[in-house]
Parts: sequence; structure tokens; C-alpha cells
Amino acid sequence: MRRWARRTGTLLVSILSAAAPATAQVDRTPSPDPQHLIDIGPWQPDGGLRQIPLWPAGTAIARPELDGPETSVKGTRLVGGRIWRAIRNVSVPTMTVYPPRGANTGAAMLVLPGGGYEVVAIDLEGSEICDWVTARGMTCILLKYRVPQRWHPTRSRERAPKVQLPLQDAQRAMVLVRQQAATLGIDPHRIGVIGFSAGGHLAAAISNAETRSYPAVDAADALPSRPDFAVLLYPGHLHDSTGGRTSTRLAPWLKVSPKAPPTFLLHSVGDPTDSVYQSFTYAMALEQAKVPLEMHLYDAGGHAFGLRPSAAAITSSWPGLVETWLHRIRMLGAAAPPDSGR
Repeated sequence: MRRWARRTGTLLVSILSAAAPATAQVDRTPSPDPQHLIDIGPWQPDGGLRQIPLWPAGTAIARPELDGPETSVKGTRLVGGRIWRAIRNVSVPTMTVYPPRGANTGAAMLVLPGGGYEVVAIDLEGSEICDWVTARGMTCILLKYRVPQRWHPTRSRERAPKVQLPLQDAQRAMVLVRQQAATLGIDPHRIGVIGFSAGGHLAAAISNAETRSYPAVDAADALPSRPDFAVLLYPGHLHDSTGGRTSTRLAPWLKVSPKAPPTFLLHSVGDPTDSVYQSFTYAMALEQAKVPLEMHLYDAGGHAFGLRPSAAAITSSWPGLVETWLHRIRMLGAAAPPDSGR
């Protein structure tokens, strides 16, 4: 493995080369294409946990573009040798709180699954992430946000919706968690987000939003909706592709704030779905705004792997990197423990 790292005040970048053997199979992107999805009925969290509606009964909120019945589906393309599950047609967004296992550190993480804003990858980039989070003494909050929302009105062009429904849901979940922090045993100043693919964009959006994206509905909305740290894995919707694939222009719908929280980025240079320039461009904008940043780039690994390991090093290395970083920025402690792997 070759490693290169650079520190410039707030920035740490590492580029790692750990190519899989020629015979190894690296998982590719779970596709939200309906022909690859099989309906398997409603989703409920395991362990008797309850989905908590984000909005008070009777609150008028916008519905997603396709107003069909909510259901969960499984993908026919395996990830890590297993099926993955997603939820589509979400018009009633919820959060599910997973309590920490072992000693409670007081930190919490809001999990933002991917799915191209077409579906919510509820296990691969959701409940499985919560299993990892809670094992480290953090409270995990799994967000089921409203989908679908169209980001590609044409094949060649990407455009943000005028009102981003997932951002409204993420901000609402954040203020609810802060409102309930004492009850949940959470430090209200140590609540972060972790997002994957489209959820990575959502993590960036909530990190940089200066105001709420919806009218206040109750006292919770008086609390801050910006997270205290952000982790983005193979994010999308951050790069202005109209300037070409290797352009370093940030998407016009995202303006980086100097108030954005410390941010961790991870991407594969060979990502076939969301180019590494998504992370690279965002990292440049964060550095210009003097936002503390750590970024790790790998030469192989694909897209949408969650916590499921493959022959590519990125899939098994990132959890330890994130945990070490959380200790470094004092969200989990002053120094990393001796073994911060899975």
C-alpha cells in the first residue's frame, strides 16, 4: 500500500493505493432501476424499535413526486454477497433511534442513506451503519426521508429541486434529536451526520444551510439544525458537471459556509457512479472556507458498499479511519484508542 498525506492547517488528505487482485470481484452500485428491485413489503426496524414521525400530525408537508404506497424492495444485484433492501415512495418521513451499546459516550450520529433520491437504502447504508455506530457507544438515528425527487430532468443535465424535501427532513430530525438530547443521554453539541452517495450530498446540504428550509412548526425548530461534524462517503450532487467531468466547480445549488462543521470525506478514484471529483471539488471549497477537513481517496472500491467488505481495501479501512478522526476532533475523546478498527 502506498500512502501520501498532506496537512495544510485544517486539511488532511491521504491517497491510498491498494488494488484488488486481478481475480477479485469488486461490488458495483446497487441500482434503483425498478427492473432490478423486487417488492418485499413494508419495512420495520428490528429489535422492537419504533419509527418516530418527524412532523406533527396534521402538518402540511409536500409529498414526493410519485405518490404510490410506501414499500420496501430488495435489489437483485448483491453487495458483499448479500441482498440489499431499500424503501421507495416515502411520503411520511420518520427517524428510528438506536441506543448505544455499552458505555454511552454522549455522542450521536444521524445516518443519511443513499439511493439516488429515488429510494432509501435502508439496510446497506442505514441500519447496518447504526450497528457500527452504536457499538462505539454512540446513539444512532436512522432517517427515512421523502423520496422520490427528480434531480435529472434530462439525461445530460442535473438540477436541484426548488425545495429539497430530504433536506427538510434531515433538518427536522436534527432539531428533534437536540430537543430530546437530555432524555436520550446525548450531548447536544456532539451530534453529527454520516451520509452515503445521495445521502452524502444531504450531509453537505445540512452542513451548509444557514437557515431552516421549512417554516417552523413547533418549539423544536428554534434549535440549531446544523450538525457538529459530518462524514461523507462517495457523495454525489456536489460537482458542477457542466464544466466537464474533471471540472473543479462546485454545484451551483451548494454554497459552502465557513460555519460548516469538521468534515470527513472518503471516495474511490474508480467510482463508476459518482466521480471522485464530487469529493475533490467539495474538499477544495471547504478548504477555501477554512473548514477543518480530512479526506481519503482510494484507487479502487466502486460505489455503494456501505460496511460490507470486498477485495478493495477502502471497504474495510474506512470505519477505522472515521473512528480515529472522531477521536481526533474530540467527538469521542482526546485520542484514538489502540484498536479503532471494526
